Amino acid sequence: MRMMCCAKTIIVMLALALAIPACSGNKASELYETAKFEELQNNREHAVQLYEQIIVSYPSSEYAVKAKERINELKQK
Repeated sequence: MRMMCCAKTIIVMLALALAIPACSGNKASELYETAKFEELQNNREHAVQLYEQIIVSYPSSEYAVKAKERINELKQK
C-alpha cells in the first residue's frame, strides 16, 4: 500500500513537471499521454485537469480537440 502511495506521488510529480509550459512542440502530446495514463490509473480528476490544461495552453493543437472529447466522455461516466 505504501509503495502505491509513493508511485502515485511520483506520477503526480511527473505530470506536474510535464505540465510546465516549454518550447517543445511535443508538450501537448506529452500532457495528453500523461492524462491517458491517469485515466488508466482511475485518477479521472487529475486526467481532467491535464486535459483542461491542454485546452488552455495549446488551444489550436489537435490534442485540444482530443482533450475536449476525453473530458466529455469522462463526465458522462
